[in-house]
Amino acid sequence: MSNNRVSILKAFRTIIWPRRGLVLIGLILIVISRAASFVGPISIKSLFDEILPNKDTDELKILVLVVMLAILVQSITSFLLTRILSVQAQFLISELRAQVQKKVLSLPLRFFDNTKSGELVSRIMTDVEGVRNLIGTGLVQLVGGSITAVVTLVLLLQISVPMTLFTLVPISIFALIALRIFKVIRPIFRNRGKLNAEVTGRLTETLGGIRVIKGFNAERSETRIFEEGVDRLFQNVKKSLTWTAAMTSSALF
Repeated sequence: MSNNRVSILKAFRTIIWPRRGLVLIGLILIVISRAASFVGPISIKSLFDEILPNKDTDELKILVLVVMLAILVQSITSFLLTRILSVQAQFLISELRAQVQKKVLSLPLRFFDNTKSGELVSRIMTDVEGVRNLIGTGLVQLVGGSITAVVTLVLLLQISVPMTLFTLVPISIFALIALRIFKVIRPIFRNRGKLNAEVTGRLTETLGGIRVIKGFNAERSETRIFEEGVDRLFQNVKKSLTWTAAMTSSALF
């Protein structure tokens, strides 16, 4: 398998652009969903500043209906986003798995002599799942979060510029911390897939050749190798959990 990294431009051209119609519909739904999510917080100001002091029950009924409508819109758009983008992402993953399997089968025999079949199975089934971040849940979170951040910043600036600028100071500090942590976490997650494939591959080969292993009394050796692989995987997970906890704590602080 090639170790060349796929550029963002190539991923956009081969994955996103052929499905630009669905992606465009998804982006429109994201905008509608985020717009509806601001109805509730904005309505609170009207509720406390105008409706409650004036005891205006008619305006209160209208406000409640508007908020309910906004919640309904959010529910519908959430369902449609899952139905359109998430399902499409899973369909693309299944297609890529088939393509990777076809490519692997076309490789020469010397490739299979140096590679465990169980490791190949694990890589074929798991490596392509990162596609969901391009047109699935990852796209929804990225675009939706960006829209929310921009609109929130504009609203906060309208309320109070000094307070908004003061709030941006700790956020900027956290952003710098997060960038540093992501540089550490990214290689850890990238290496986890490789480690998981190696451990799974070794286990598959062991169980598949159990008669040979028992014939040569190699159970202890295979157990030791598997335990070492599991420990490497555990150390990888421990590192990722530690750094993720550090980032979460920084965000909370």
